[in-house]
Amino acid sequence: MQELRPFDPHSNGLRLNTLIRLRWLAVVGQSAAVVFVAYWLGFPLPVSFCFALIACSAWLNLFLAFRFPAAHRLGPLAALSILTFDALQLVGLLFVTGGLTNPFSPLMAVPVIISATSLPLRMTAAIGGLVVVAATALVFYHMPLPWAEGSQLVMPFVYVAGMWVAVVSMIIFTAVYAYRVAQEGRLLANALAATELVLQREQHLSALDGLAAAAAHELGTPLATIALVAKEMERALGSDPRFQEDVTLLRSQSERCREILKRLTSLSSEAEEHLAHMPLTSLIEEVIAPHRDFGVDIKLEPGERIGPEPVGRRNPGVMYGLGNLVENAVDFAQNAVTVNWRWNADTVALTVIDDGQGFPPDIIDRIGEPYMSTRRGGEPGGGLGLGLFIAKTLLERSGATMSFHNSFVQGQGAIVEVSWPRAVFQGHVEAGVKEADSQGNFDSRAQAHI
Repeated sequence: MQELRPFDPHSNGLRLNTLIRLRWLAVVGQSAAVVFVAYWLGFPLPVSFCFALIACSAWLNLFLAFRFPAAHRLGPLAALSILTFDALQLVGLLFVTGGLTNPFSPLMAVPVIISATSLPLRMTAAIGGLVVVAATALVFYHMPLPWAEGSQLVMPFVYVAGMWVAVVSMIIFTAVYAYRVAQEGRLLANALAATELVLQREQHLSALDGLAAAAAHELGTPLATIALVAKEMERALGSDPRFQEDVTLLRSQSERCREILKRLTSLSSEAEEHLAHMPLTSLIEEVIAPHRDFGVDIKLEPGERIGPEPVGRRNPGVMYGLGNLVENAVDFAQNAVTVNWRWNADTVALTVIDDGQGFPPDIIDRIGEPYMSTRRGGEPGGGLGLGLFIAKTLLERSGATMSFHNSFVQGQGAIVEVSWPRAVFQGHVEAGVKEADSQGNFDSRAQAHI
């Protein structure tokens, strides 16, 4: 299994082409606004200064487009520098067009929002602080708002102060919101990647028997030729003392190789159908066996059992998921973990109960989310919550439903319940047996969920 690298939510970087396109959109919008105010409305406006600032953005876009490939991803510091330039360029335009009395002043929040979705928190805080300082300066220092020639529109200070509060509130709220949404997306993507690595490893292990059968099939023909040639050599050389021992050894070893290949073929065909079928009680025993002898007593308590015992197909993902639940219970239990199972005509269910302190109330509704750990700070073995996320994902892929809650019974703590519809649990086995009966063999490569 590939080793998971430490989680880095910003490892991919911000795509340069994204910033270039957004800046071209800003250049077009700013140019249209200047032309409309200066030449359509006829308001006095420092057009040359405005277009000089707009030209700076266009020049930076051209430089970056020719200097770097379109797929180039910026490092955090480079992205912060470019976003800072965008923020200061907009501040310059607002300075010559009325400051915070300009109706376009809320656009100052845009660079901060982009930073919140793609840069570390400290860099977002830095550019956010810069924009807030600039907005504060624009309250007191700015040129008059463009208005009809011969008159000047003077806005009350209360209105300007209200605009400052609105701009600052927008920056803080939208930045925090965008950062949280983007962070959750990054955490989920990283956790799903970890899940895929676990599945890939289990699938590789399950495919080894198929590879053994393929190797036996491919090597059978050349090995038969070697055995035939060795037999002919032994017959032709007769009792020649110079070659008799070597020829006999060659023939015996070829026979040995044929026996080994025969066993491999048998292992991957005849025995697999029997090994692939697993009754529920056998599944439970195989899941809990690695977690015995750790100082915690694992109690098995069968519940309601109506009808024949359900038999599912061996699924590495389900075994990993259930094993992770038992491991967590053993980690948090004080003395004992209870595993209860039951089945009827409609449902197959499994419950894992520990006698620990239970799930913390503040995170019980979020258990199973990636990087949501139930371990308390400073506790040895504290993790990121990836194990529970992977277990929940794998079990739900098999058709199971899960629930997490605390018990109010003395001596019980956390309770995890996993249940399948009985038809889902054993339906794939029945389908596989029918296929085996119709075809005369069992396809070992058909992987089905429990």
